[in-house]
Amino acid sequence: MKRESLWEISVTTSLEAEEAVVETLANFFGKSSSIYTNEETKVTVVSVFCTKREEWTPRKRSALAARLKLIASTGLDIGVGKISMRRVAKEDWSESWKRHFKPIEIGSRLLIKPSWIKRAAKKNQAVVVLDPGLSFGTGNHPTTAFCLHELAINREPKSAQSFWDLGTGSGILAIAAAKLGYAPVRAVDFDPEAVRVARENARQNGVLQKIKIEREDLTQIRQTSRDKYAFICANLISNLLIAEKVRIVNRLQTSGRLVLAGILKEEFSQVQIAFEKCGLKLVSYKIDGEWCSGAFIFSS
Repeated sequence: MKRESLWEISVTTSLEAEEAVVETLANFFGKSSSIYTNEETKVTVVSVFCTKREEWTPRKRSALAARLKLIASTGLDIGVGKISMRRVAKEDWSESWKRHFKPIEIGSRLLIKPSWIKRAAKKNQAVVVLDPGLSFGTGNHPTTAFCLHELAINREPKSAQSFWDLGTGSGILAIAAAKLGYAPVRAVDFDPEAVRVARENARQNGVLQKIKIEREDLTQIRQTSRDKYAFICANLISNLLIAEKVRIVNRLQTSGRLVLAGILKEEFSQVQIAFEKCGLKLVSYKIDGEWCSGAFIFSS
């Protein structure tokens, strides 16, 4: 019987640049990362796993090398910065995740944990059980954590709050929103594999019936819509956010909150200006390594 294989693309780096490399690989491949650090040498290896060899092209390798140079130019010690690729057995990959992922608490309202950890939730704490997979989004990444934190602290238990998740990946934000009581919840992604994974994760968390998960291209949806959301999360690249700002803002309720995440620190000001021209103002933000995320509301 033929063993299923995956392709592991790795970057050897340092502890200092670990988070920046994690987010870079997430943006390049749309997948969550595995992280291994040698405690003696402090050398860190960040890896993503692809199902097809064709996902790793010479052009993508050159672009990744250029991005690593950009990270180094910000002053971060990127270490060796070596890029490598190897074939691994799927069974070996699935077991390797268990060494790297631990429960994540978002205040007292939300707990994200893998299925193999038997940690009980606190009183009134919503639980999302999510095993790392080939689609991005486990809560370990700073941009995802910012979105989760904003979702948790802005939930008003006695109010009706709808949620739209743009670029859902693993579905973690939509699942967390449903668990916290947001309704209705809608999640979209351009990648059909991400949509499949998000639906499966929602099913395993018992909220599939509470979330509408669809494959959709943001650039192709109608410019305006009657559907308005109390909360929107868009974890997308800055170019796409700026180009489609009108489509996004037109779906935000007057009293709503928009969270934009996964933006390079040096590009965030451009995104901020673009959305301020649409009548929004920045009310909170967080810089983590080379990445910046922010929350916006309509100016009064």
